[in-house]
Amino acid sequence: MDTLHPPLHTHHYRARCSWSGSTAGGYEHYDRNHEVVIEGQHLDCSADPAFRGDAMQLNPEQLLLAAAASCQLLSFLAAAARARVTVLAYRDDAEAEMRDEEGPMHLNAIILRPRITVAPGTSVERVLHLVEVAHRECFIANSLRSEQRIEPSVRVAGAGTTSARP
Repeated sequence: MDTLHPPLHTHHYRARCSWSGSTAGGYEHYDRNHEVVIEGQHLDCSADPAFRGDAMQLNPEQLLLAAAASCQLLSFLAAAARARVTVLAYRDDAEAEMRDEEGPMHLNAIILRPRITVAPGTSVERVLHLVEVAHRECFIANSLRSEQRIEPSVRVAGAGTTSARP
């Protein structure tokens, strides 16, 4: 057995999506609320309000955006930890865009805006490089066809300076 290259493992993920009601009244009248269960965690979901959904419930577009932002966060933290870069805080005010256009609709763009605080003495350029590494390693980013932009800003604690890269 090759100990430098162990056999690859296939990861499996499951989710149950449930809805009940009736579509007999046509598109305008059926309830979009539904439940998603993942490993015992229950999420009450609906459609985007633009598609007659409940604005008080999460919608699939929001969940996809959250998955992209969460994956980037976790990929960045892993890259930083491997590089022995001390990250003190990370916050991403992410957004997604979906334009009404001909053909199948899709998220046209996902914009991640991580604001990262690192320990004093950390190189901002090194942190920005790790943001790029994390994006290349992000499983969700690698699974999407939407345009993806990352617009990070880095703050070195105690330095009072922030660096941003559009």
